Amino acid sequence: MIDGPAAGAFGLLPALHRLDALLSRALDAAADVYGPDAAADPYRGLVIGPDEVGRLLRRDPGAPLFPDGANDDVDRGEELDRLSHAFDLTPFDLDLLVVAAAPELDLRYERLYAYLQDDVARRRPSVDLALNLLCASAVARIEARRRVAPDAPLIRHGLLHLVVDADQPHQPLLARALKVDEQILHLLLGEPTLDSRLASCAVLTYPGETVAAPPLDPATRQALPGPGHGGSHAPRLYFHGPADAGQRAAAEALAGEYGLPLLAVDLERAARSETPLDEVIRIAFREAWLRRTAIFVSGADVVLDEPASGAHDRLLSEVAAGRGLTVLAGRRRWTAGPGPEPLGIVVVPFPVPSAAVRRDCWRRALAAAGLTVDDHGIERLAAQYRLTASRIGEAVATARNRAAWQEGEPQAPDLFAAARAQSCQDLGPLARRVDLAYPWEALILPDDALRQLREMRDRVSQRQRVLGEWGFERVLALGRGICALFVGPSGTGKTMAADVVAGDLGLDLYRIDLAAVVSKYIGETEKNLDRIFEAAENANAVLFFDEAEAIFGKRSEVRDAHDRYANIETAFLLQRMEQYDGIAILATNLRENLDAAFLRRLHFVVEFPMPTEADRERMWRRFLPAEAPVDEGIDYAFLARRFRLSGGNIKNIVLSSAYLACANGGRIGMPHLIRATWREHQKIGHVLSASDIGEYAECLVD
Repeated sequence: MIDGPAAGAFGLLPALHRLDALLSRALDAAADVYGPDAAADPYRGLVIGPDEVGRLLRRDPGAPLFPDGANDDVDRGEELDRLSHAFDLTPFDLDLLVVAAAPELDLRYERLYAYLQDDVARRRPSVDLALNLLCASAVARIEARRRVAPDAPLIRHGLLHLVVDADQPHQPLLARALKVDEQILHLLLGEPTLDSRLASCAVLTYPGETVAAPPLDPATRQALPGPGHGGSHAPRLYFHGPADAGQRAAAEALAGEYGLPLLAVDLERAARSETPLDEVIRIAFREAWLRRTAIFVSGADVVLDEPASGAHDRLLSEVAAGRGLTVLAGRRRWTAGPGPEPLGIVVVPFPVPSAAVRRDCWRRALAAAGLTVDDHGIERLAAQYRLTASRIGEAVATARNRAAWQEGEPQAPDLFAAARAQSCQDLGPLARRVDLAYPWEALILPDDALRQLREMRDRVSQRQRVLGEWGFERVLALGRGICALFVGPSGTGKTMAADVVAGDLGLDLYRIDLAAVVSKYIGETEKNLDRIFEAAENANAVLFFDEAEAIFGKRSEVRDAHDRYANIETAFLLQRMEQYDGIAILATNLRENLDAAFLRRLHFVVEFPMPTEADRERMWRRFLPAEAPVDEGIDYAFLARRFRLSGGNIKNIVLSSAYLACANGGRIGMPHLIRATWREHQKIGHVLSASDIGEYAECLVD
């Protein structure tokens, strides 16, 4: 770690004193090089006269202007020595860095450089000036050019940059200006400032500055190494799990055990910056080396998902070259191939905390906020919402602030609403949230279907107790989620039933947009579905796949490449459904079109038949709100007996009749309902005759 100016700028002073000696000798020689009247010439560097042309022709080709050269046998300070050993730099390379860095410490060097370069506009040292100062002969100058070639250590590692004048893009090498990389300059000047290219995506923390790590899953605690493990080699770890499962806090605690600061870098943010991602990775690992810190790289999926990218190769190379504590973190499993040398990555699982850990997190967060909730409420929150510690803290803060606006204390409903809001942040771009609107009383279904829906609800609400406390989780390697199939014609209440179940459980309902999921490009559908399942597992939401046969259809005989890839897609879904740990509801009108392998993996199959006459009469009555002006003479029995419609059709008719009545300035009556019924049949392709409408046929007469 850089500790005060003595380790930086003061350590650079001996090298600058040497530079001053070189400049002093060069200035003494300048009178001979530029002529005795050069200093007083107001047009110096702007006009070339005959005398100057003659002096230029008398010089030997390639000869340095100030041929004394530099002395290699000197003390250059601790930081320059570190750079020399780390990047295989020669004494000449270090002198180049000093020449380039000098104006950053003292602007007088700009004026001296301008004078020695015979141009008041050239205040930064060029390659030519540096070679003139540091080389004693023409041969030495020619050999020294190799030290600023693209494959030279200074340039290859980005320690020194050759700046090309924007007005002269084809400048020769000698005319290019030398610029020390910002990071190296901070090191040489002793500045404890992060590189500006890391400002938007990195933060540096020191031991004692971080908050206590949240409770961790037992498997995570067991997998984390302690100080001294690994002998002389610091661990290389990959924290696998959802993004906010406490990985950074655990990395900070681990770095603290090693007595190291931690540089935390977020690659997802870095990918949105102007600096190329591979460059950010290089700079970040070098920053950790310069400051002698551990490094924590989150969002590694951005790189690991693109194995052909330069950023992927750069990350593996930097991990392989690093000698300090290195921690990567990502949502996906570690899939990177071998790097330039064996990486020895140890994968540490960071799953969503168990119910017991979540319970502890809720108690801690509530206590820190000065709030009290009974044990039953905490048990329900911990069992129902699979939240990480950070999201639990955010939910408590949200509930407290919402209650403060109302000048009261947060109640259980406030905490449940805040927890639900924290649950589905990753699902938004992948699916559409359905506003929950229906109670159980809105469902008009056969008794057995209603019993199955309540059994499904109970299975979800009691899942944590059965799997965790009763030990069934150890028995079930896969299939811990809950999948149900709702089968029935369109309009029979499948979506409404999903709405009711989700609302009763206090969970959000998300409808999967199959148009956005299914892709004509090979492999894209699987990727889209994998993203949905991955986000849903931690979203505490109910996934609703309407018209599920579109993606859960039967496998077919392979006749061409399209059949083969369609079957691969189905096989992927079978595997992913079995691994799914959340709640999914599939809805279809065509049960026979679903692959039998999907049916075997379902926990519930609920039939939604066309409503009976008695059910239809209940629907006609219930879909008319109590607030609506309704004529007392409506013949509900006739409507239910004469028209065999689904609940969805009846709801459409009732709404249309309300608009017809409102436009006529009257009450909703049989004429409006009959006309709306006729329109609904017309819409679905069934034209009603006068006999179908019976005694109410006159209602269609204008």
